[in-house]
Amino acid sequence: MNIDHKHVAVIGAGVTGLTAADALAGWGVHVSLFEKTPFLGGHAIQLNCKATDACVKCGACVVEDKLHRATRHPTVEIHTGAQIETVTGQRPYQIAYRTHSPLVNADRCNGCGICFQKCPVPGAILQGHAPRVGPYVAIRRELCRYFDNAACTLCRDACPQVAIGLSSEAQAGVIRADAIFVATGFTTFNPSGKPYGYGRFRNVITSLDAERLLREHAVMKRPSDGRPAGRIAFIQCVGSRDAQLGHPWCSKICCGSSMRMARLIQSRQKDAQITFFYIDVQTFGKDFQPFYLNARENIAMIRAIPGDILRTETDELEVIYFDPETHASKESVFDIVVLSVGLLPSGDNGPMARILDWTPDESGFLHPHGSDRHPAPAGIYTAGAVTGPMTIAESVSSAEKAVFEMIRYLSRS
Repeated sequence: MNIDHKHVAVIGAGVTGLTAADALAGWGVHVSLFEKTPFLGGHAIQLNCKATDACVKCGACVVEDKLHRATRHPTVEIHTGAQIETVTGQRPYQIAYRTHSPLVNADRCNGCGICFQKCPVPGAILQGHAPRVGPYVAIRRELCRYFDNAACTLCRDACPQVAIGLSSEAQAGVIRADAIFVATGFTTFNPSGKPYGYGRFRNVITSLDAERLLREHAVMKRPSDGRPAGRIAFIQCVGSRDAQLGHPWCSKICCGSSMRMARLIQSRQKDAQITFFYIDVQTFGKDFQPFYLNARENIAMIRAIPGDILRTETDELEVIYFDPETHASKESVFDIVVLSVGLLPSGDNGPMARILDWTPDESGFLHPHGSDRHPAPAGIYTAGAVTGPMTIAESVSSAEKAVFEMIRYLSRS
């Protein structure tokens, strides 16, 4: 195939975008990889390996492999903190973008954490999750007090590596690309509006919060006091399979991720008591049946979705639900509650669709490449969770399929 000197813009550096960048570079294509955050890897890089005595195929290691493969290619040019502003023309497209520095020099920062200790604004400094790739930390301009009135320089002054610079300006750039690969992924449901106390009770956390806790500690610890949680509840389908919210779809990843996480916790905390509230269980992988049967022997499975969570005087969580066996309301007390939040369309989908002169589907996701009803403009391809909820394995497969189609297109154009 004649694809010499071809140039592709990949928008989004989660597992789908990284897979595409790696595959395209392997074909000899020059790739400009754009990521709006300071970090590569998307949501998947935040996931904790859930292997116990053997691999359980959770996919957490897949994104690390894709990340290292994509970033080692000399023909992959990486732009983090990047915002696509306009796309004009066609074959080639002219893409105007703007990049913002993470304000932390990745080559100097050693991840010592002093900036976290000195910063007076919670959440103003973000921690990266990609091992050995990119910056350890980044600063959020919208929260940093320096960008309010230049009054606070505590992090910069305390940094022993002189790695923090607070005065960098946004840089504008333009590239010409023969094709565009859109992989802007998804966002997660914010459960603050649910009657579960998220944002009010420190020990009510989301599944992503739980992933981060298990990366930091060997056991599941309560955010309120650091004490190991002995009684843990997982509540499924928070923000998905909910017609009242307009989110009727299944998020696909929640059941498998939560059950693997539960078994990982039990392998580390032998006395942990785990309860699983669910509507029904989505199958995952070819080894689902034996894994599920084993999980049922060790996890209390309750086919009900709780209606409310209350905080007790002793800082425990009382979960109220309708017991399907007794047909009566029931309460159970837990140390920590994990909300398995659903996958929603990315907030970038609307602006990206307008930039590309395209239309999202009725749910807000972008149409998959090859859709007969809503064909994409020539040379524009979509893959991964930007088109709907997918597992990591499905996202990788989707990216590889779209890349193959893109290579055929580039060889003809």
